[in-house]
Amino acid sequence: MNAINAEHRLPALVPTAETEEWLTRVEKLAPVIEEARQEADHSRVTSRTVFEALRDAGIPRMWVSTAFGGEQTSIETGSAVIQALAAIDASVAWQMGVQGAIGRLSDYLPEATSQRMFRDHDGLVVGGVNPSGHAEEVPGGYRLSGEWAFASGSAHADWLVCAAFVTENGEVRRTPRGPETRMLFVPRADAEIRDTWYTVGLRGTGSNHFTVNDVHVPEEFTVKGTDMLRPPARRDSRAYAIGYYDFGPFTSASTALGIAQDAIDSFKELAAAKTPTGASSTLAKSHVIQEKLARAEFDLYSARLLLNDTARQVTEQGETGGESLTALVRLTAATVAEKAAATVDAAYNLAGASSVYATSRLERCFRDVHSAVKHITLSSTHFEMVGQYLLGGELQMRR
Repeated sequence: MNAINAEHRLPALVPTAETEEWLTRVEKLAPVIEEARQEADHSRVTSRTVFEALRDAGIPRMWVSTAFGGEQTSIETGSAVIQALAAIDASVAWQMGVQGAIGRLSDYLPEATSQRMFRDHDGLVVGGVNPSGHAEEVPGGYRLSGEWAFASGSAHADWLVCAAFVTENGEVRRTPRGPETRMLFVPRADAEIRDTWYTVGLRGTGSNHFTVNDVHVPEEFTVKGTDMLRPPARRDSRAYAIGYYDFGPFTSASTALGIAQDAIDSFKELAAAKTPTGASSTLAKSHVIQEKLARAEFDLYSARLLLNDTARQVTEQGETGGESLTALVRLTAATVAEKAAATVDAAYNLAGASSVYATSRLERCFRDVHSAVKHITLSSTHFEMVGQYLLGGELQMRR
């Protein structure tokens, strides 16, 4: 890292002792991740070596209750870890974020089930949380069939979650909030992974489609969709008094911020060394570049402050904040996504033709951030839906 990157930056948020310890873990992992990231981009899956290093560092279980073999870190610490990983390899960060989000279902499942999936197995628990399958209720559980997309990290999974519409005699059951849904967990061996992950960015996540065909899922391996709209019930093993949908955006938003930090740092290094064709000085000496870089860096800085403050409010008000808190989370996620993408775009454009090569970190940042912000948790539709709520309407996911 050159002198510009090492010394000339805005003040960092002062980390807690917990956060500092976890960031040290990431620093130790960095060489392993860096060595494998190019191959992961080509093979479209993170290597077993990297996964085992992450597992041994406790990162896949950092947002799981200690009662289920997890680390139960704070939201702020977990966010900082995801950001740090994303600055090294966004695909790795994305998978750890997905595991963090789906790991939150451990607080909703029966304790014995969570112990089996998260403590007794060390593989990932990932899958599809967008309802696209059907679960026919039968004695003792459900018969599950369907196809799901975006199973990030499925190559290293022991269990897959499948969001499905509950059916009775083949017809979808209705509730006052719409179709009845349920999250159902199946062993990885009960699913067929399809080779579909050919994408612009986040290539190393292996986010393939998968199918399940007429598999019986016991009741105790399921979670009601409506339960996820509120914090999990109180019990000694509960890790977080935070609703599933108030927690999830911190994972995807943190990845986007980490990518943006990588873009800023990569551009600074380039600007210090590159003299454009026909110019007499480096990019770093250009007044135009200096002004635009300062704007981009402060966009990133303000987005990080916003995410950190919202994480604090969620931690303090997760059980009592209601729709007001959910609205804040959703606005934060959408705003962070916009600022992160704008920061990467600025760095990519300021670098000129250098950023178009596959060897450029900026090229990879551009691909990865524009893939990351397509996730529903970061959607710009949050502005519309929260605006409707602020004007007295219902706080909907989409309409």
